[in-house]
Amino acid sequence: MLVSTDVLSEGLNLQDAALLINYDLHWNPVRLMQRIGRVDRRLDPQVEGAMLADHPEYREARGKVHFWNFLPPGELEDLLNLYKRVANKTLRISKVFGIEGKKLLTPQDDYEALKEFNQRYDNVMSPLEAMRLRCRKLLEAHPGLEDKLAHFPLRVFSGREHPKPDTRAVFFCYTRPAKDATTGQWIEEAGDIQWYLYNLETEKIIEDTEQIDEVIRSTSDTPRRRAMSGESLAAVRKKVEKHIANTYLKSVQAPVGVKPALKAWIELSG
Repeated sequence: MLVSTDVLSEGLNLQDAALLINYDLHWNPVRLMQRIGRVDRRLDPQVEGAMLADHPEYREARGKVHFWNFLPPGELEDLLNLYKRVANKTLRISKVFGIEGKKLLTPQDDYEALKEFNQRYDNVMSPLEAMRLRCRKLLEAHPGLEDKLAHFPLRVFSGREHPKPDTRAVFFCYTRPAKDATTGQWIEEAGDIQWYLYNLETEKIIEDTEQIDEVIRSTSDTPRRRAMSGESLAAVRKKVEKHIANTYLKSVQAPVGVKPALKAWIELSG
């Protein structure tokens, strides 16, 4: 065990360590990442082999790096504000520099989790919870709908009226594969589902679920409409899948050949 002040957060390599405990959560995310960087390096095979030869009981703990963060004592509001401040700064740095990582470093999943965390303690229903509630009510109002949806073919396509006049976009729903911790295979079941909205006017791709929901939400009375050619829709789809490859697949270091699976898409024309 090595106990140190923050002076050890720079300039030294401690890649033989398997556990880092941040007793104080620094307000500056760069300093926090510097601490993690001391141990989050590729392990030396020779050192690992010698260590396991002398201490075979360490085998289960080796080959992985764990991080524990202690939050300081205090009122709940202070903790939430501290967590939010560190998370938001880390997310901002991640977007600017493209830092790869998991918790607090991806702009979508972890940011959504952070928003839900704050809203739960504020006793406010999050947008995702509201969406799930609407879905549950819809299924209750239409018995048999869930079973019908389960038998739909893959890549279901539809067209509908955009809520804003003279506005055009294409919505996509993809399952993004991930590496299964047990088998090591890249499969959909280990990944997640992500929505994308391609704005045809600005050519920007939106990933915020709450913002997309406001655009695609419809009822049985919403007019169905198609205006784009099949070739144009295919071109938009290629742009979105290239975006997924350059963002999500790159961040998780997916091997060549691993691709997202399109589940549904909608043309929206105003």
